[in-house]
Amino acid sequence: MEKYSVLMSLYIKEKPEYLDLAIKSMVEQTLKPDEIVIVKDGPITDELQAVLDKYSATYPELFNIVGYEKNRGLGLALNFGLEHCRNELVARMDTDDISKPERCEKQVKAFEEHSENSIIGSAVDEFYGTPDNVTARRVVPCNYREIYQFAKKRSAFNHPSVMYRKSKVIEFDGYANLRRNQDVDLFGRMLFGGCKAMNFEESLLWFRSDENLAKRRKSWENTWSYIDTINRFRKMGYSSFMDVAIIACAQTVMYLMPISVQNWLYKNFLRK
Repeated sequence: MEKYSVLMSLYIKEKPEYLDLAIKSMVEQTLKPDEIVIVKDGPITDELQAVLDKYSATYPELFNIVGYEKNRGLGLALNFGLEHCRNELVARMDTDDISKPERCEKQVKAFEEHSENSIIGSAVDEFYGTPDNVTARRVVPCNYREIYQFAKKRSAFNHPSVMYRKSKVIEFDGYANLRRNQDVDLFGRMLFGGCKAMNFEESLLWFRSDENLAKRRKSWENTWSYIDTINRFRKMGYSSFMDVAIIACAQTVMYLMPISVQNWLYKNFLRK
């Protein structure tokens, strides 16, 4: 089967125990990665470095730890990491989530069977505390036509679950230098530019949900960034004015809601 790289970005505020579980889930894939590229996005703690050192010592041929001294943000960190990935297929992974054991094997097989695709993702199980405490599932559209329409207004992929073709990401100039929604912006540009995609209906990843996630969702920075992203889609001819208006209203209402009400809506209407 085709070889693949794993791409992760690490910054100082991550928890060492989360990082350990995330890396462990990738080295224990049923189809082993050819390399794991981890970008240190600025300085990290000694505790985080100890986790990296442990895995680098155990799997010296597998890990490529790169980085720079000053934090640049997720988008630029991933672009930097892509430059160091030696394989065409790249599996994205966040440093606080957990991939299911057969995730990458299933995605590589899907690329071999459907070679027209540039992006393949999946549903994710949102968990609180430990993976056996799944609180919701974020289901995304599976076939290309549904993905193309869905992405005009909402994120059509769960970013940490995605595997994509490096050459196609580079062709569309990679991740933009945005503080939020870098993945929504990139995948929207790729879809509008003709890239094909699919999602697995089943969940291939456990997605960590906690108080910090709720706070990020409620921030004005996140709200405005999402509206601005869809408005950029409108300017390039992908989304419509009505799409922008709907998203602007929905995001503003969500921002104004108490976190408890927002969480209830996510659980009962925006998740399964």
